[in-house]
Amino acid sequence: MDRDAVDDDRVAWARDSIERLWSGATIARIDTLRGDASARRFSRLILVPSKGPASAILVDLGPDDLPRYARVLGLVREPPAEPPWINVHRFLIALGIAVPALYAFSASRRALLIEDVGETALFDLLRARRPDSADLLRLAVENLLALHVEGTRRIDSRCVAAKIAYDARLFRWEMLEFTEIGCARVAPEVDPVSLEPELDSLARELGKFPRVLSHRDYHGHNLFVQNDGRHTVLRVIDFQDALMAPAAQDLAVLLTTRDTGSLIASALEEKLLHFYYTGLVRRGAADLPFKEFMRSYRLCVLQHALKMIGRFLLFERDGKFGYTEFLPHTIAQARRILDGPDGSSFPRLAASMQLADNLRLAPEKPL
Repeated sequence: MDRDAVDDDRVAWARDSIERLWSGATIARIDTLRGDASARRFSRLILVPSKGPASAILVDLGPDDLPRYARVLGLVREPPAEPPWINVHRFLIALGIAVPALYAFSASRRALLIEDVGETALFDLLRARRPDSADLLRLAVENLLALHVEGTRRIDSRCVAAKIAYDARLFRWEMLEFTEIGCARVAPEVDPVSLEPELDSLARELGKFPRVLSHRDYHGHNLFVQNDGRHTVLRVIDFQDALMAPAAQDLAVLLTTRDTGSLIASALEEKLLHFYYTGLVRRGAADLPFKEFMRSYRLCVLQHALKMIGRFLLFERDGKFGYTEFLPHTIAQARRILDGPDGSSFPRLAASMQLADNLRLAPEKPL
């Protein structure tokens, strides 16, 4: 069956589900949503008339339950009994994390019908320089404290995230695209092979830090802001790849991925990190001294930046345009870390990032 026929079948299933859930409701319009770089596809279904919601999201889960890194590295011994979205969603609901409601699920169609959490992404509000940006970021950090502390205390083998470790192998695998694609484009004078010992060292050190339940992709495009007039809530999406990782990994993604670092002043970044660490102390969950925690954060920022230099260029090569505009910001994050106290641990990487010249990149095609 071709993809269009499968999509038609999913829409028919969604229509039947909607009529069953909210008597008399039907689909008036279908809007295709841009789904970033994953194999999943999303559509907003506008519903009329409806005693329930005005819209819902139809999710095509794609062909694979596990992300590519988990399949390549064999991080999960047995195929999951259910899609990770369903499994992790159940656990996050139990934790009280604000995730979209699940209305219906079809295993045969690999389709979900879920709550529409709107279009107000945290990243868009940060870009708009809203006066409450710092408060929204603090709320995002509070959510991480709940996820990292209470989630880690309560997780067990029933949650697929408990079975997947963000270990040295995964940290290192993620940086392959930097040596295979990224380095040659942004610093062609550098022999990527000469950087491998330092990349190995970086991955090993990151793999030794204590792990907590981690969202893994906790950034402003996966956090949606809702306000009922009294309370502001951040709704969390794209959580299906949750795993056990150093706590600083989620913080590095939240505060530095893409061009987020250009929107967050260093003083605010420092305050948010202190706020997070103080929260750990108050909850009796500070596994690292503050100095070591800060090093874990800086190394996570560095690893994420190197990973994304390669990843953005891979996306461009594969025809997914719009990502290399973030390269100058990503290179700047790597330089920032390597110019600081941790640079002495990675002298060749530090030299390579000083040579990195994002101006050599060819103009992108428009989206």
